[in-house]
Amino acid sequence: ELQQQYNRYQSELQTLASKIGELEQEAEEHNLVLTTLDEALVEEPDRKCFRLVGGVLVERTVKDVVPALKTNRDGIQKVITSLVDQYKGKDEDFENFKREYNIRPAPAS
Repeated sequence: ELQQQYNRYQSELQTLASKIGELEQEAEEHNLVLTTLDEALVEEPDRKCFRLVGGVLVERTVKDVVPALKTNRDGIQKVITSLVDQYKGKDEDFENFKREYNIRPAPAS
């Protein structure tokens, strides 16, 4: 029973860490695209650009796409913050569990 609970904590922490990494990468991609499009927004706001929406490539102008990308990036950042808070809470619970049952890693031989 304790082993199952220990494994469950580890699995949940690993899943959260993986999701956080995935979202951080996605936010970084948004930042990269926004950096590129910010130049075009200043010089040619009506320039054509293409955006993948629900698996469909749609044609828009830079001035239409930039605000949507910023909104998406900000939403991703909020989700990352929420997941990091969840991770910290779960990690604290895990540490308390290990302390409560006096669980320590076995020394490597």
